[in-house]
Amino acid sequence: MTLRLFAALPVPDSLHAEIARLQKGVPGARWRPRENFHITLRFFGTVDERQAEDLDAELAHIAMPPFDLALLGSGWFGKLDPRALWLGVRPSEALSELNEKCERAARRCKLEPEHRNFHPHMTLAYLQGTPIDRLTRFAERTGGFATEPWRATHFTLYSSWTSRGESNIYEAEADYPLL
Repeated sequence: MTLRLFAALPVPDSLHAEIARLQKGVPGARWRPRENFHITLRFFGTVDERQAEDLDAELAHIAMPPFDLALLGSGWFGKLDPRALWLGVRPSEALSELNEKCERAARRCKLEPEHRNFHPHMTLAYLQGTPIDRLTRFAERTGGFATEPWRATHFTLYSSWTSRGESNIYEAEADYPLL
């Protein structure tokens, strides 16, 4: 059996309604449901059970104190061919450090290294055929968006299943406290 895994910080339930109010006015947007709101630390891809067990053990050894996070601003991936709309994350050295520790854990498990630069964000929607001018208007409307900071006290290893025509289904496999 194989699993499709990623490590992420969940976005607190207390922010879900505030974020969901932004989810309008963009044609071609497939808005993410509230239960999928998270900040990905490292996507590991498809791994077998043994690799998943090894990864779990490596992630459990990550030691860091809790730290504060906040969502800040918006944008999209795919400059001229937009594919995802996101909310940004206020710059955080601790967040970058946690990403690096997840990357080292993946490499110790012999997983492929991540070749993209870490761009902390929360995916708000996946896009298909969305006109650039509508994204520009969305970015103007939400560019000043900012949440109150929250304390990240743990991160989670999620498994992911694709669902035809629906949002991906995420299941928490393990939580790792930040102490």
